[in-house]
Amino acid sequence: MQPTEVTSILTRPLAQELLARDLTRLAYTAKDGTPRVVPIGFTWNGSSIVMCTPPNAPKIRALRRNPAVALTIDTEVHPPQILLLRGRAALDEVEGIPDEFMKASGAYRMTPEQRTEWEAEVRSLYKSMVRIVVTPTWAKLIDFETTLPQAVEELVRGRGPA
Repeated sequence: MQPTEVTSILTRPLAQELLARDLTRLAYTAKDGTPRVVPIGFTWNGSSIVMCTPPNAPKIRALRRNPAVALTIDTEVHPPQILLLRGRAALDEVEGIPDEFMKASGAYRMTPEQRTEWEAEVRSLYKSMVRIVVTPTWAKLIDFETTLPQAVEELVRGRGPA
């Protein structure tokens, strides 16, 4: 997929709504070669998905070996709205807590007092974190009204007019 095609998909209003959510599912290949999918908080910076995790997380070792990833951001309603992404994970270990981690966690429902306590706990727990940065190289937006999964599109085309 060409970068202009990816940009065309990611700038659509529905894609922008999904990119404003706070949870994605990150798929990668573990060190033992088996697939993994983990939910993880994220932020969209306009060109990349940024996720943050502790440096000792198993996914970091796996991503160093094989940075190819897939991401799913979707809704819980029917029909679902789905943004599928693929890319390569770039890893960036930083001292302290990345701003993206605090931003991704900003949607959590907390009182101001709870938020203050939570932030203090986070800052005392993590001495450093790894930013997982994925710039999409492939994207598909599915809303089941104007776009469908490829297999369903093929079935609809094969059926012909009703």
